Amino acid sequence: MRMGYGLHVEQTQKLIMTPELRQAITVLQLSSLELSMYIDQQLQENPMLEVREDDLDRIEENEGAEGDASGGEEELSRQECDVDWEEYFHDSDLDLGRREKLAEQSGSGYENFLTQAPNLTEYLMMQLNLSRCGDYLKAIGEYIIGNVDHNGYLHVSVKEIAEQLEVSQSKVEQALSVIQSFDPLGVGASSLQECLLIQVRYLNIKNKLVAELIEKYLPDIAKGRLNQIAQQLGVAVTEVQEAADIIKTLDPKPGRNFSATNDVRYIVPDVIVERVEGEYIILVNDSSVPRLTINTAYRSVLTQDKFDLQTRRFVESKLNSAAWLLKSIEQRRLTLYKVASCLVDLQKDFMEYGVKHLKPLNLKTVAEIVGLHESTVSRATSNKYIQTPQGVFEMKFFFSTGLTSAGGGMTSAESIKKTLRELIASEDARKPLNDQKISDIFAERGIKISRRTVAKYRDELNIPPLKQRKRY
Repeated sequence: MRMGYGLHVEQTQKLIMTPELRQAITVLQLSSLELSMYIDQQLQENPMLEVREDDLDRIEENEGAEGDASGGEEELSRQECDVDWEEYFHDSDLDLGRREKLAEQSGSGYENFLTQAPNLTEYLMMQLNLSRCGDYLKAIGEYIIGNVDHNGYLHVSVKEIAEQLEVSQSKVEQALSVIQSFDPLGVGASSLQECLLIQVRYLNIKNKLVAELIEKYLPDIAKGRLNQIAQQLGVAVTEVQEAADIIKTLDPKPGRNFSATNDVRYIVPDVIVERVEGEYIILVNDSSVPRLTINTAYRSVLTQDKFDLQTRRFVESKLNSAAWLLKSIEQRRLTLYKVASCLVDLQKDFMEYGVKHLKPLNLKTVAEIVGLHESTVSRATSNKYIQTPQGVFEMKFFFSTGLTSAGGGMTSAESIKKTLRELIASEDARKPLNDQKISDIFAERGIKISRRTVAKYRDELNIPPLKQRKRY
């Protein structure tokens, strides 16, 4: 075998993700609020960008959005970065106080500040400091509060706390009793049963059966075994149901309302669909997105030779980046318009009559109609919301699977879920519908759906099974 060195020329093709293309993809999948924050970040990093003061250009662009959308291309080539800078430069003077003016317009009054709600630990500490117990018990109580988890439970035993603090167990129990009287009721419990019993005690619930059910029959109540419980206790099933209804009003996780995940989430629609004189008008909602332009202060850097090469390269790089960002934002707007227009055309029955008339739809169908790749449509609809005459919906909501209906047509899964929810809402609570019966009702209406699919959709709608819905 001969071994040696050689020189070979090979030509290959590779897809390279350029920073500009990566930025375009990032901008496309951002919601309006996220895009606004992204632009604020770019304004801090790129001195070539600035915010327009007037909205004249915005009005002109919105009026020409429909005509321009048909000519939008899916992908931007690298050559598009070679822009004519004179197109962006204007003869207006640079207003160095522009950012300060925008800050003043945003308002800095007291009414514009948002208060931050205390977390569970802070809320309990506030009540402890306001309590009448002495400093000794407060010190123990502070340690106990520090060991309460986000759901309000104490997973450290009284004995362990006493050993850690080197105090008597009776003092720990005394401090714990004070904390368990705090709001939210049930906090400081070591188990679900104790948590619910604390609430029963402080809410002064007189029904004695409630405490017994909590202590012995919680798993059976969760499974709807009220008949078996009534037989074991020798009471009427209606009495068990009444007690179970009271238990369901108690909070099994008293601390969860203080969790950060429960903060109010505001939704700003990215697309607005309005019906005007029988026709649907599509508007890309960019009212919260700052309108950008190129900073005119750097015009002299490109037109004069007195600046060194490094400075000119820096300015050119930032100008290219700024121009690409402007193009990416515009491309996002055009893509959103095209996709939203397609959704409205395909789902006109939904726009007119509601969820029951939603048609099955997939990304491939929309991509073929608008002339984009499926991944582009997916990014364009990800984390986006659309305001329609039927309400505000996530754009992904319109992409739904379907089941075969009478005549060979298709019915969307969302439409079936809507009907399922209505069927269960109108059922006789004493004789609730089982999954097979619901399947039969759909079959009578010309929709083929199995019992397992009914159970699946019911679970997705958080509707309990028959035993848990039955009333006596």
